[in-house]
Amino acid sequence: MSDEFLTTNQVSEQWPFLPAATLRYWRHANQGPASFRAGSRVLYRRSEIERWLGEQEVATTRGGGAA
Repeated sequence: MSDEFLTTNQVSEQWPFLPAATLRYWRHANQGPASFRAGSRVLYRRSEIERWLGEQEVATTRGGGAA
């Protein structure tokens, strides 16, 4: 995992299923992946986005069980 910092728009570009507007709403609602402010910018750690996505996968995976 990398500790690269990404803006809201960069996260949305890397993962198109996470629209910038949704990320902004989640931040307002204290949901979604962890973010922080550096001056006037909201930043996300790449490693945090990947961790959060992995959590979502584990929490919502269905099917695929052994027969």
